[in-house]
Formats: sequence, structure tokens, C-alpha cells
Amino acid sequence: MNIVLIGMRGAGKSKISRRLSVLTKRDVLSSDLLIQYDHDGKSIPEIIEECNGDWRQFRDMEYTTLQKITALDSNIIDCGGGIIVDIDEDGHEIFSERKINLLRANGRIIWLKGDIPRLAAKVKGDATRPSLSQTKSAEDVMYRRLPFYEKAADIIIDIEGKSKRELVEEVHKTIAKYL
Repeated sequence: MNIVLIGMRGAGKSKISRRLSVLTKRDVLSSDLLIQYDHDGKSIPEIIEECNGDWRQFRDMEYTTLQKITALDSNIIDCGGGIIVDIDEDGHEIFSERKINLLRANGRIIWLKGDIPRLAAKVKGDATRPSLSQTKSAEDVMYRRLPFYEKAADIIIDIEGKSKRELVEEVHKTIAKYL
């Protein structure tokens, strides 16, 4: 059984997954880092730029990466913030049944839920993160994705007002029955 962490940008998925790895003695597989590895170490913004800003291509890369990751067992999967979406023919974000089904087949999906205005402010201006939309603010995109996170999550953990240590302990306690 894999432990899958999802959440919006800035929720602390990567830090929590690394700390959880120490507690559980499980390896961490980061979907974004593996995509970068498969693309000669290019950053996510560079990959998006190579795709001419076409997020559909990136979402397909995520799916291909998840097929590899989910073939493995007993890992912690640190998912990129948009793992819960695909892009339809009109260029709109839709819930990604295909990616969530892969994650759920051999894992428990934990949503690290945070305050959207705080998360948007936290990641604003971060050059390591590509723009989510040419026409909408990051905050607007995050609000639009809320129902997708709710639909994907097996477990929801509110991250607000808690230290990373407290969050790791809460996640560990919550998933202990599945390990």
C-alpha cells in the first residue's frame, strides 16, 4: 500500500513526505521530480515552456509517470499540485479519473488541505513554479480545484496552524492502520 500526498501548491507535501519517510522507513517518489528526471533535469517551468504552455502535454507526462510509480508498492508518493486534473478539448481543467484511479488502486490518498489565500500568497512570485493560467489568478485556479481534491481524497488533513512535525505525526497516526 502506497501513501499518496496531494494538495495545492505550498501545502508542504514535499517536506512532509520526506519527514514521513524517516518515520515509516519508506521511500519517497515525487511525481514532479521524476518528470524532471525523464526530461534531462529540466525544471517544470522549462518543460511547460517547451510545450508552448500546453498543460495537456504535461498532464499526460504526469499520467505516464504515475503508471511507473504506482507499479511499485510501499512508497510515499509526493504528487504535484495539479495531479488531480486533466485538460479537456477546450483547454479547461477537469477531474482526472485516470490519474486518481491509478493512485487509488494501491494507495491511500491524503489531501493536505490548506487555506487558499494563504497558500496563493506563499507561492506568489516563485520562479520554480510555472503560471497555472494566463487569464486567472493562482487563487482562482485553486478555488476551482477544491471539489477535485475533495473527490480524490480518502483522508483529509487540515494543515492550518500546525507545525510540520505536528502534521507528520498526524499523517503517520492516520495511516498507521493501513501500513
